[in-house]
Amino acid sequence: MQDEQASELPEQADKSGYEIRLEPSGKRVRIEFNGTWVADSTRAIVLHETRMAPTFYLPREDVRLDFLEKTDHRTHCPFKGNAGYWTLRVGGAIAENAVWSYEEPFDVGKGLKDYMSFYASKVSAIYEGDEEVPFSDEYVESMHANPIAGWLLREAWDAPSADALVGMFCRCLQDTGVPVSRMTVIVPTLHPQVFANVFVWREDEPQVRVILEPHDILHQPKFADSPFAPIIRGAGGVRRRLEGDDVKLDFPVVRDLHQEGATDYVAMPFRFSDGEINVMSLTSFSKGGFSTSDLGQIYEVLPTLGRLFEVHAQRRTAVTLLETYLGRHTGQRVLDGQVKHGDGERIHAVIWFCDLRDSTSMADSMEQGDYLMHLNRFFHATAGAVLENQGEVLCFIGDAVLAIFPIAESADQVWATATGTPEACRRAIRASQMVAERIAMANESHADLPALRYGIGLHLGDVTYGNIGIPERLDFTVIGPVANEAARIENMTKTLGEPVVISAAFAHNYPGKLISKGQHALRGVAGEQELYTLPST
Repeated sequence: MQDEQASELPEQADKSGYEIRLEPSGKRVRIEFNGTWVADSTRAIVLHETRMAPTFYLPREDVRLDFLEKTDHRTHCPFKGNAGYWTLRVGGAIAENAVWSYEEPFDVGKGLKDYMSFYASKVSAIYEGDEEVPFSDEYVESMHANPIAGWLLREAWDAPSADALVGMFCRCLQDTGVPVSRMTVIVPTLHPQVFANVFVWREDEPQVRVILEPHDILHQPKFADSPFAPIIRGAGGVRRRLEGDDVKLDFPVVRDLHQEGATDYVAMPFRFSDGEINVMSLTSFSKGGFSTSDLGQIYEVLPTLGRLFEVHAQRRTAVTLLETYLGRHTGQRVLDGQVKHGDGERIHAVIWFCDLRDSTSMADSMEQGDYLMHLNRFFHATAGAVLENQGEVLCFIGDAVLAIFPIAESADQVWATATGTPEACRRAIRASQMVAERIAMANESHADLPALRYGIGLHLGDVTYGNIGIPERLDFTVIGPVANEAARIENMTKTLGEPVVISAAFAHNYPGKLISKGQHALRGVAGEQELYTLPST
Protein backbone atom coordinates (compact mmCIF):
# COMPACT_ATOMS: atom_id res chain seq x y z
CA MET A 1 0.00 0.00 0.00
CA GLN A 2 2.81 2.39 0.82
CA ASP A 3 4.58 1.60 -2.47
CA GLU A 4 1.36 2.23 -4.37
CA GLN A 5 0.90 5.56 -2.58
CA ALA A 6 4.48 6.60 -3.28
CA SER A 7 4.04 5.93 -7.00
CA GLU A 8 1.16 8.44 -7.09
CA LEU A 9 3.17 11.25 -5.54
CA PRO A 10 4.94 13.52 -8.04
CA GLU A 11 8.58 14.28 -7.44
CA GLN A 12 9.93 17.60 -8.66
CA ALA A 13 13.65 17.89 -8.11
CA ASP A 14 16.34 20.01 -9.66
CA LYS A 15 19.72 19.62 -8.03
CA SER A 16 20.82 23.04 -9.28
CA GLY A 17 17.67 24.88 -8.26
CA TYR A 18 14.53 24.34 -6.22
CA GLU A 19 13.15 20.99 -5.10
CA ILE A 20 9.64 19.81 -4.22
CA ARG A 21 9.37 16.18 -3.14
CA LEU A 22 6.49 14.26 -1.58
CA GLU A 23 6.93 10.87 0.09
CA PRO A 24 4.87 8.74 2.46
CA SER A 25 5.87 8.94 6.08
CA GLY A 26 5.51 5.18 6.55
CA LYS A 27 4.72 5.72 10.23
CA ARG A 28 1.80 6.75 12.35
CA VAL A 29 1.68 10.55 12.64
CA ARG A 30 -0.28 12.26 15.44
CA ILE A 31 -0.82 15.94 16.26
CA GLU A 32 -1.41 17.01 19.86
CA PHE A 33 -2.89 20.34 20.98
CA ASN A 34 -3.84 21.30 24.53
CA GLY A 35 -3.70 17.66 25.72
CA THR A 36 -5.92 16.37 22.88
CA TRP A 37 -5.12 14.39 19.73
CA VAL A 38 -6.42 16.59 16.93
CA ALA A 39 -5.11 14.39 14.08
CA ASP A 40 -4.05 10.75 13.84
CA SER A 41 -3.05 9.05 10.59
CA THR A 42 -1.07 6.18 9.13
CA ARG A 43 -1.29 7.77 5.66
CA ALA A 44 0.66 10.97 6.25
CA ILE A 45 2.76 12.53 3.49
CA VAL A 46 6.03 14.36 4.10
CA LEU A 47 6.75 17.41 1.94
CA HIS A 48 10.44 18.12 1.34
CA GLU A 49 11.01 21.62 -0.05
CA THR A 50 14.30 23.40 -0.65
CA ARG A 51 15.49 25.35 2.41
CA MET A 52 12.34 24.41 4.37
CA ALA A 53 11.94 21.94 7.22
CA PRO A 54 10.04 18.74 6.28
CA THR A 55 6.27 19.24 6.65
CA PHE A 56 3.64 16.58 7.45
CA TYR A 57 0.34 16.51 5.52
CA LEU A 58 -2.48 14.30 6.83
CA PRO A 59 -5.66 13.15 5.01
CA ARG A 60 -8.63 15.34 5.86
CA GLU A 61 -10.60 12.36 7.16
CA ASP A 62 -7.85 11.71 9.74
CA VAL A 63 -8.16 15.23 11.21
CA ARG A 64 -10.62 16.21 13.94
CA LEU A 65 -12.56 18.78 11.89
CA ASP A 66 -14.80 19.55 14.87
CA PHE A 67 -11.83 21.37 16.44
CA LEU A 68 -11.32 23.57 13.35
CA GLU A 69 -12.91 26.90 12.40
CA LYS A 70 -12.49 28.14 8.81
CA THR A 71 -10.99 31.63 8.45
CA ASP A 72 -10.64 34.13 5.59
CA HIS A 73 -6.85 33.94 5.67
CA ARG A 74 -5.20 32.73 2.46
CA THR A 75 -1.66 32.35 1.17
CA HIS A 76 -0.33 31.57 -2.26
CA CYS A 77 2.41 29.25 -3.47
CA PRO A 78 3.14 29.52 -7.21
CA PHE A 79 3.66 25.78 -7.60
CA LYS A 80 1.40 24.29 -4.90
CA GLY A 81 -1.52 26.72 -5.26
CA ASN A 82 -3.74 28.73 -2.91
CA ALA A 83 -3.98 27.62 0.71
CA GLY A 84 -7.04 28.06 2.92
CA TYR A 85 -6.67 28.22 6.70
CA TRP A 86 -8.40 27.08 9.88
CA THR A 87 -8.09 28.18 13.49
CA LEU A 88 -7.56 25.36 15.98
CA ARG A 89 -9.70 25.54 19.14
CA VAL A 90 -9.54 22.95 21.92
CA GLY A 91 -11.06 23.79 25.29
CA GLY A 92 -9.89 27.29 26.10
CA ALA A 93 -6.79 27.11 23.91
CA ILE A 94 -6.82 28.81 20.49
CA ALA A 95 -4.21 28.72 17.71
CA GLU A 96 -5.19 31.10 14.94
CA ASN A 97 -4.63 29.97 11.35
CA ALA A 98 -2.72 26.94 12.61
CA VAL A 99 -3.97 24.54 9.92
CA TRP A 100 -3.88 24.86 6.14
CA SER A 101 -4.80 22.92 3.05
CA TYR A 102 -4.35 23.30 -0.72
CA GLU A 103 -7.93 22.59 -1.74
CA GLU A 104 -7.30 23.00 -5.48
CA PRO A 105 -3.53 22.43 -5.75
CA PHE A 106 -1.54 23.05 -8.90
CA ASP A 107 0.08 20.14 -10.77
CA VAL A 108 3.20 20.00 -8.62
CA GLY A 109 1.14 19.81 -5.45
CA LYS A 110 -1.68 17.60 -6.72
CA GLY A 111 -0.62 14.87 -4.29
CA LEU A 112 -1.65 17.22 -1.44
CA LYS A 113 -5.30 17.46 -2.46
CA ASP A 114 -7.60 16.65 0.48
CA TYR A 115 -4.63 16.75 2.88
CA MET A 116 -4.13 19.17 5.77
CA SER A 117 -1.04 20.39 7.60
CA PHE A 118 -0.34 21.94 11.00
CA TYR A 119 2.19 24.61 11.95
CA ALA A 120 4.60 22.87 14.30
CA SER A 121 5.08 26.15 16.16
CA LYS A 122 1.33 26.43 16.90
CA VAL A 123 0.54 22.94 18.21
CA SER A 124 1.74 21.20 21.36
CA ALA A 125 3.58 18.36 19.64
CA ILE A 126 3.88 16.29 16.47
CA TYR A 127 4.68 12.58 16.79
CA GLU A 128 6.02 10.32 14.04
CA GLY A 129 5.76 6.79 15.32
CA ASP A 130 6.53 6.89 19.04
CA GLU A 131 9.00 9.75 18.75
CA GLU A 132 8.17 13.43 19.08
CA VAL A 133 9.37 15.35 16.04
CA PRO A 134 11.78 18.07 17.22
CA PHE A 135 10.65 21.55 16.31
CA SER A 136 12.90 23.49 13.94
CA ASP A 137 12.55 26.82 12.18
CA GLU A 138 10.90 26.59 8.78
CA TYR A 139 14.00 27.87 7.02
CA VAL A 140 16.91 25.43 6.95
CA GLU A 141 20.27 25.51 5.25
CA SER A 142 20.59 23.74 1.94
CA MET A 143 23.22 22.99 -0.65
CA HIS A 144 20.93 24.59 -3.26
CA ALA A 145 21.90 28.24 -3.79
CA ASN A 146 19.36 30.72 -5.15
CA PRO A 147 21.09 33.03 -7.63
CA ILE A 148 18.17 35.49 -7.54
CA ALA A 149 18.76 36.00 -3.81
CA GLY A 150 22.38 36.82 -4.56
CA TRP A 151 21.26 39.39 -7.12
CA LEU A 152 18.95 40.98 -4.55
CA LEU A 153 21.87 41.48 -2.20
CA ARG A 154 24.33 42.67 -4.83
CA GLU A 155 22.34 44.79 -7.28
CA ALA A 156 18.62 45.24 -6.61
CA TRP A 157 19.15 47.87 -3.91
CA ASP A 158 20.79 50.11 -6.52
CA ALA A 159 17.60 50.50 -8.60
CA PRO A 160 16.70 54.23 -8.63
CA SER A 161 12.98 53.65 -9.20
CA ALA A 162 10.32 50.95 -9.21
CA ASP A 163 10.25 50.70 -13.01
CA ALA A 164 14.04 50.34 -13.04
CA LEU A 165 13.72 47.58 -10.43
CA VAL A 166 11.23 45.71 -12.63
CA GLY A 167 13.58 45.87 -15.61
CA MET A 168 16.59 44.77 -13.57
CA PHE A 169 14.63 41.90 -11.99
CA CYS A 170 13.45 40.60 -15.36
CA ARG A 171 16.97 40.69 -16.77
CA CYS A 172 18.17 38.80 -13.69
CA LEU A 173 15.49 36.14 -14.22
CA GLN A 174 16.51 35.67 -17.83
CA ASP A 175 20.21 35.55 -16.90
CA THR A 176 19.47 32.75 -14.43
CA GLY A 177 17.50 30.74 -17.01
CA VAL A 178 13.93 31.66 -16.07
CA PRO A 179 12.02 31.81 -19.41
CA VAL A 180 10.07 34.99 -18.65
CA SER A 181 8.91 36.98 -21.67
CA ARG A 182 6.56 39.46 -20.01
CA MET A 183 5.95 40.81 -16.53
CA THR A 184 3.39 43.16 -15.02
CA VAL A 185 3.63 44.56 -11.50
CA ILE A 186 0.63 46.35 -9.98
CA VAL A 187 1.16 48.49 -6.89
CA PRO A 188 -1.91 50.33 -5.49
CA THR A 189 -1.00 53.83 -4.39
CA LEU A 190 -2.25 56.64 -2.18
CA HIS A 191 -3.09 59.33 -4.73
CA PRO A 192 -6.19 61.50 -5.25
CA GLN A 193 -6.35 60.60 -8.96
CA VAL A 194 -4.38 57.34 -9.35
CA PHE A 195 -5.50 53.95 -8.04
CA ALA A 196 -2.36 52.03 -8.91
CA ASN A 197 1.01 52.28 -10.60
CA VAL A 198 1.36 49.55 -13.22
CA PHE A 199 4.78 48.55 -14.52
CA VAL A 200 4.85 46.54 -17.75
CA TRP A 201 7.99 44.78 -18.99
CA ARG A 202 8.23 42.95 -22.30
CA GLU A 203 11.39 41.42 -23.66
CA ASP A 204 10.67 42.96 -27.10
CA GLU A 205 10.44 46.52 -25.73
CA PRO A 206 13.45 48.61 -24.65
CA GLN A 207 11.85 50.30 -21.64
CA VAL A 208 9.50 49.39 -18.81
CA ARG A 209 6.18 51.13 -19.38
CA VAL A 210 4.66 52.96 -16.41
CA ILE A 211 0.86 53.24 -16.46
CA LEU A 212 -1.01 55.36 -13.93
CA GLU A 213 -4.40 53.70 -13.63
CA PRO A 214 -7.19 56.03 -12.38
CA HIS A 215 -9.60 55.04 -9.63
CA ASP A 216 -12.40 54.27 -12.10
CA ILE A 217 -10.31 51.38 -13.45
CA LEU A 218 -11.90 49.36 -10.63
CA HIS A 219 -15.21 49.49 -12.52
CA GLN A 220 -13.82 48.80 -15.98
CA PRO A 221 -13.97 45.29 -17.48
CA LYS A 222 -10.24 45.17 -18.24
CA PHE A 223 -9.60 45.14 -14.48
CA ALA A 224 -12.80 43.60 -13.11
CA ASP A 225 -12.47 40.59 -15.46
CA SER A 226 -8.73 40.14 -14.93
CA PRO A 227 -6.91 37.87 -12.45
CA PHE A 228 -5.66 41.02 -10.71
CA ALA A 229 -9.05 41.95 -9.23
CA PRO A 230 -9.55 38.79 -7.10
CA ILE A 231 -5.87 38.71 -6.13
CA ILE A 232 -5.94 42.28 -4.77
CA ARG A 233 -9.10 41.33 -2.85
CA GLY A 234 -7.14 38.53 -1.16
CA ALA A 235 -8.15 35.47 -3.21
CA GLY A 236 -4.59 34.16 -3.67
CA GLY A 237 -2.80 33.63 -6.97
CA VAL A 238 -3.46 32.20 -10.42
CA ARG A 239 -1.50 29.64 -12.46
CA ARG A 240 -2.58 28.74 -16.00
CA ARG A 241 -0.55 26.33 -18.11
CA LEU A 242 -1.36 27.21 -21.71
CA GLU A 243 0.07 24.17 -23.52
CA GLY A 244 -1.81 21.01 -24.40
CA ASP A 245 -5.51 20.31 -24.82
CA ASP A 246 -6.78 20.73 -21.27
CA VAL A 247 -6.25 24.49 -20.99
CA LYS A 248 -8.33 26.64 -18.64
CA LEU A 249 -9.08 29.95 -20.41
CA ASP A 250 -11.18 31.67 -17.77
CA PHE A 251 -9.75 35.21 -18.03
CA PRO A 252 -9.58 37.47 -21.11
CA VAL A 253 -5.83 38.00 -20.63
CA VAL A 254 -5.30 34.24 -20.50
CA ARG A 255 -7.29 33.76 -23.71
CA ASP A 256 -5.30 36.50 -25.44
CA LEU A 257 -1.97 35.03 -24.32
CA HIS A 258 -3.04 31.57 -25.44
CA GLN A 259 -3.83 32.90 -28.91
CA GLU A 260 -0.42 34.58 -29.03
CA GLY A 261 1.28 31.28 -28.27
CA ALA A 262 2.17 31.74 -24.60
CA THR A 263 2.88 28.52 -22.72
CA ASP A 264 2.52 29.56 -19.07
CA TYR A 265 0.96 32.38 -17.05
CA VAL A 266 1.42 33.03 -13.33
CA ALA A 267 -0.05 35.87 -11.25
CA MET A 268 0.91 35.98 -7.59
CA PRO A 269 0.35 38.38 -4.70
CA PHE A 270 3.08 39.98 -2.63
CA ARG A 271 2.46 42.07 0.45
CA PHE A 272 3.86 45.23 1.92
CA SER A 273 4.58 45.50 5.63
CA ASP A 274 1.16 47.12 6.23
CA GLY A 275 -0.63 44.15 4.62
CA GLU A 276 -1.37 45.87 1.31
CA ILE A 277 -1.62 43.32 -1.51
CA ASN A 278 0.25 43.93 -4.76
CA VAL A 279 0.39 41.70 -7.81
CA MET A 280 3.15 40.35 -10.04
CA SER A 281 2.34 38.39 -13.20
CA LEU A 282 4.80 36.46 -15.37
CA THR A 283 4.27 35.05 -18.86
CA SER A 284 6.42 32.52 -20.70
CA PHE A 285 6.44 31.63 -24.39
CA SER A 286 9.03 28.85 -23.98
CA LYS A 287 8.16 25.19 -24.32
CA GLY A 288 7.19 23.79 -20.95
CA GLY A 289 6.74 27.22 -19.39
CA PHE A 290 8.05 27.77 -15.89
CA SER A 291 9.58 24.91 -13.95
CA THR A 292 9.17 24.24 -10.26
CA SER A 293 12.72 25.49 -9.82
CA ASP A 294 11.87 28.77 -11.63
CA LEU A 295 8.83 29.53 -9.52
CA GLY A 296 10.40 28.25 -6.32
CA GLN A 297 13.33 30.62 -6.59
CA ILE A 298 11.04 33.58 -7.37
CA TYR A 299 8.65 32.69 -4.57
CA GLU A 300 11.53 32.40 -2.12
CA VAL A 301 12.79 35.95 -2.74
CA LEU A 302 9.38 37.60 -3.22
CA PRO A 303 9.06 38.92 0.37
CA THR A 304 12.46 40.63 0.13
CA LEU A 305 11.75 41.92 -3.36
CA GLY A 306 8.43 43.23 -2.06
CA ARG A 307 10.24 45.30 0.57
CA LEU A 308 12.28 46.96 -2.17
CA PHE A 309 9.11 47.76 -4.09
CA GLU A 310 7.65 49.09 -0.85
CA VAL A 311 10.56 51.51 -0.39
CA HIS A 312 9.97 52.95 -3.86
CA ALA A 313 6.21 53.02 -3.30
CA GLN A 314 6.57 54.88 -0.02
CA ARG A 315 8.78 57.49 -1.64
CA ARG A 316 6.26 57.93 -4.45
CA THR A 317 3.53 58.28 -1.85
CA ALA A 318 5.56 60.83 0.09
CA VAL A 319 6.21 62.84 -3.07
CA THR A 320 2.54 62.65 -4.06
CA LEU A 321 1.27 63.75 -0.67
CA LEU A 322 3.80 66.56 -0.36
CA GLU A 323 3.02 67.82 -3.86
CA THR A 324 -0.71 67.56 -3.20
CA TYR A 325 -0.72 69.24 0.21
CA LEU A 326 2.29 71.56 -0.06
CA GLY A 327 2.90 72.09 -3.77
CA ARG A 328 5.51 70.71 -6.16
CA HIS A 329 8.46 72.94 -5.27
CA THR A 330 7.60 73.26 -1.59
CA GLY A 331 7.16 69.52 -1.26
CA GLN A 332 10.52 68.95 -2.92
CA ARG A 333 12.19 71.26 -0.41
CA VAL A 334 10.73 69.26 2.45
CA LEU A 335 11.97 66.04 0.82
CA ASP A 336 15.37 67.64 0.42
CA GLY A 337 15.60 68.09 4.18
CA GLN A 338 14.02 71.41 5.12
CA VAL A 339 11.93 69.88 7.87
CA LYS A 340 13.14 71.52 11.08
CA HIS A 341 11.32 74.26 12.91
CA GLY A 342 12.69 77.52 11.54
CA ASP A 343 14.17 76.13 8.31
CA GLY A 344 13.73 78.68 5.54
CA GLU A 345 15.23 81.42 3.40
CA ARG A 346 14.54 84.83 1.91
CA ILE A 347 13.18 84.71 -1.64
CA HIS A 348 12.03 87.32 -4.15
CA ALA A 349 8.56 86.54 -5.46
CA VAL A 350 5.22 87.75 -6.74
CA ILE A 351 2.62 87.23 -4.00
CA TRP A 352 -0.81 86.23 -5.32
CA PHE A 353 -3.69 86.42 -2.83
CA CYS A 354 -7.26 85.57 -3.86
CA ASP A 355 -10.43 85.56 -1.78
CA LEU A 356 -14.00 84.42 -2.43
CA ARG A 357 -16.72 87.01 -1.89
CA ASP A 358 -19.98 86.34 0.01
CA SER A 359 -18.84 82.94 1.22
CA THR A 360 -20.64 83.25 4.56
CA SER A 361 -24.02 83.92 2.95
CA MET A 362 -23.38 81.04 0.49
CA ALA A 363 -22.63 78.64 3.31
CA ASP A 364 -25.82 79.71 5.14
CA SER A 365 -28.10 79.46 2.10
CA MET A 366 -26.78 76.28 0.42
CA GLU A 367 -26.77 72.62 1.36
CA GLN A 368 -23.39 71.61 2.75
CA GLY A 369 -22.56 69.28 -0.14
CA ASP A 370 -23.61 71.84 -2.75
CA TYR A 371 -21.58 74.55 -1.02
CA LEU A 372 -18.43 72.41 -0.89
CA MET A 373 -18.82 71.55 -4.56
CA HIS A 374 -19.29 75.23 -5.43
CA LEU A 375 -16.26 76.15 -3.32
CA ASN A 376 -14.15 73.59 -5.15
CA ARG A 377 -15.26 75.11 -8.47
CA PHE A 378 -13.83 78.38 -7.21
CA PHE A 379 -10.56 76.72 -6.21
CA HIS A 380 -10.36 74.92 -9.55
CA ALA A 381 -10.66 78.25 -11.34
CA THR A 382 -8.20 80.12 -9.10
CA ALA A 383 -5.61 77.66 -7.80
CA GLY A 384 -5.77 75.75 -11.07
CA ALA A 385 -4.88 78.92 -12.98
CA VAL A 386 -1.86 79.47 -10.72
CA LEU A 387 -0.54 75.94 -11.27
CA GLU A 388 -1.04 76.10 -15.03
CA ASN A 389 1.10 79.23 -15.10
CA GLN A 390 3.94 77.65 -13.07
CA GLY A 391 3.05 79.28 -9.79
CA GLU A 392 3.07 77.56 -6.42
CA VAL A 393 -0.11 77.30 -4.35
CA LEU A 394 1.07 77.49 -0.75
CA CYS A 395 -2.16 77.09 1.16
CA PHE A 396 -5.92 77.47 1.24
CA ILE A 397 -6.96 79.84 4.03
CA GLY A 398 -10.63 79.11 4.44
CA ASP A 399 -12.01 80.30 1.10
CA ALA A 400 -8.81 82.18 0.13
CA VAL A 401 -5.78 81.09 -1.89
CA LEU A 402 -2.21 82.14 -1.12
CA ALA A 403 0.25 81.54 -3.95
CA ILE A 404 3.63 82.75 -5.16
CA PHE A 405 5.40 83.13 -8.50
CA PRO A 406 9.04 82.87 -7.39
CA ILE A 407 11.78 84.77 -9.18
CA ALA A 408 15.08 83.07 -10.00
CA GLU A 409 17.78 85.72 -9.89
CA SER A 410 20.47 83.24 -10.97
CA ALA A 411 20.65 79.92 -12.82
CA ASP A 412 21.65 77.95 -9.70
CA GLN A 413 18.45 78.76 -7.79
CA VAL A 414 15.85 76.02 -7.48
CA TRP A 415 13.01 78.00 -9.01
CA ALA A 416 13.69 77.01 -12.58
CA THR A 417 10.16 77.96 -13.65
CA ALA A 418 10.81 81.70 -13.25
CA THR A 419 13.63 83.36 -15.18
CA GLY A 420 13.23 86.89 -13.86
CA THR A 421 10.91 89.51 -12.44
CA PRO A 422 9.07 90.49 -15.68
CA GLU A 423 8.35 86.84 -16.51
CA ALA A 424 7.01 86.11 -13.01
CA CYS A 425 4.74 89.15 -13.31
CA ARG A 426 3.49 88.02 -16.73
CA ARG A 427 2.60 84.60 -15.34
CA ALA A 428 0.71 86.12 -12.42
CA ILE A 429 -1.27 88.35 -14.80
CA ARG A 430 -2.04 85.44 -17.13
CA ALA A 431 -3.28 83.42 -14.14
CA SER A 432 -5.55 86.34 -13.09
CA GLN A 433 -6.98 86.63 -16.61
CA MET A 434 -7.58 82.89 -16.69
CA VAL A 435 -9.46 83.13 -13.37
CA ALA A 436 -11.82 85.72 -14.87
CA GLU A 437 -12.58 83.45 -17.83
CA ARG A 438 -13.15 80.36 -15.70
CA ILE A 439 -15.29 82.10 -13.10
CA ALA A 440 -17.49 83.52 -15.88
CA MET A 441 -17.90 80.02 -17.36
CA ALA A 442 -18.69 78.50 -13.96
CA ASN A 443 -21.33 81.14 -13.25
CA GLU A 444 -22.91 80.62 -16.66
CA SER A 445 -22.95 76.84 -16.25
CA HIS A 446 -24.47 77.05 -12.75
CA ALA A 447 -26.82 79.99 -13.07
CA ASP A 448 -29.12 78.43 -10.47
CA LEU A 449 -26.44 78.85 -7.79
CA PRO A 450 -25.12 82.05 -6.17
CA ALA A 451 -22.62 83.72 -8.50
CA LEU A 452 -18.94 83.27 -7.68
CA ARG A 453 -17.27 86.63 -7.07
CA TYR A 454 -13.68 87.14 -6.06
CA GLY A 455 -10.84 89.53 -5.40
CA ILE A 456 -7.16 89.11 -6.34
CA GLY A 457 -4.27 91.09 -4.86
CA LEU A 458 -0.86 91.09 -6.58
CA HIS A 459 2.31 92.28 -4.88
CA LEU A 460 6.06 91.87 -5.33
CA GLY A 461 8.92 91.73 -2.84
CA ASP A 462 11.08 89.69 -0.48
CA VAL A 463 9.43 87.17 1.81
CA THR A 464 10.64 84.53 4.24
CA TYR A 465 9.87 81.12 2.76
CA GLY A 466 10.06 78.24 5.22
CA ASN A 467 8.72 76.34 8.21
CA ILE A 468 6.58 78.12 10.79
CA GLY A 469 4.48 76.80 13.65
CA ILE A 470 5.55 74.43 16.39
CA PRO A 471 7.87 71.39 16.01
CA GLU A 472 4.89 69.02 16.26
CA ARG A 473 2.85 70.85 13.58
CA LEU A 474 4.60 72.88 10.89
CA ASP A 475 3.42 74.81 7.86
CA PHE A 476 5.72 75.61 4.95
CA THR A 477 4.64 79.01 3.65
CA VAL A 478 5.68 82.64 3.16
CA ILE A 479 5.62 85.25 5.89
CA GLY A 480 6.71 88.85 6.28
CA PRO A 481 5.44 92.39 5.60
CA VAL A 482 5.12 91.80 1.85
CA ALA A 483 2.83 88.79 2.39
CA ASN A 484 0.67 90.83 4.80
CA GLU A 485 0.52 93.74 2.35
CA ALA A 486 -0.68 91.38 -0.41
CA ALA A 487 -3.69 90.48 1.73
CA ARG A 488 -4.36 94.21 2.37
CA ILE A 489 -4.13 94.90 -1.37
CA GLU A 490 -6.64 92.13 -2.10
CA ASN A 491 -9.00 93.68 0.45
CA MET A 492 -8.93 96.91 -1.60
CA THR A 493 -10.79 95.09 -4.41
CA LYS A 494 -13.95 95.70 -2.39
CA THR A 495 -13.24 99.43 -1.99
CA LEU A 496 -12.23 99.99 -5.61
CA GLY A 497 -14.83 97.69 -7.14
CA GLU A 498 -12.21 95.86 -9.18
CA PRO A 499 -11.65 92.07 -9.20
CA VAL A 500 -7.87 92.53 -9.43
CA VAL A 501 -5.80 95.15 -7.56
CA ILE A 502 -2.05 95.43 -8.11
CA SER A 503 0.71 97.10 -6.09
CA ALA A 504 3.10 99.75 -7.41
CA ALA A 505 6.06 97.42 -6.84
CA PHE A 506 4.46 94.87 -9.16
CA ALA A 507 3.36 97.47 -11.72
CA HIS A 508 6.84 98.95 -12.03
CA ASN A 509 8.24 95.53 -13.03
CA TYR A 510 5.39 94.39 -15.30
CA PRO A 511 6.08 95.12 -18.97
CA GLY A 512 2.41 95.24 -19.93
CA LYS A 513 -0.26 97.93 -19.57
CA LEU A 514 -2.03 98.53 -16.24
CA ILE A 515 -4.57 101.17 -15.16
CA SER A 516 -3.81 103.40 -12.14
CA LYS A 517 -6.49 103.66 -9.45
CA GLY A 518 -4.72 106.46 -7.58
CA GLN A 519 -3.06 106.70 -4.16
CA HIS A 520 -4.52 104.69 -1.30
CA ALA A 521 -3.69 103.80 2.28
CA LEU A 522 -3.55 100.13 3.23
CA ARG A 523 -4.83 99.07 6.63
CA GLY A 524 -1.90 98.67 9.02
CA VAL A 525 0.65 99.94 6.47
CA ALA A 526 2.26 103.39 6.88
CA GLY A 527 1.74 106.00 4.15
CA GLU A 528 -0.08 105.69 0.84
CA GLN A 529 0.83 103.85 -2.35
CA GLU A 530 -0.46 103.85 -5.88
CA LEU A 531 -2.64 100.87 -6.81
CA TYR A 532 -3.41 99.52 -10.26
CA THR A 533 -5.83 97.19 -12.00
CA LEU A 534 -6.08 95.38 -15.31
CA PRO A 535 -7.31 97.19 -18.43
CA SER A 536 -10.92 96.53 -19.41
CA THR A 537 -11.28 93.82 -22.05
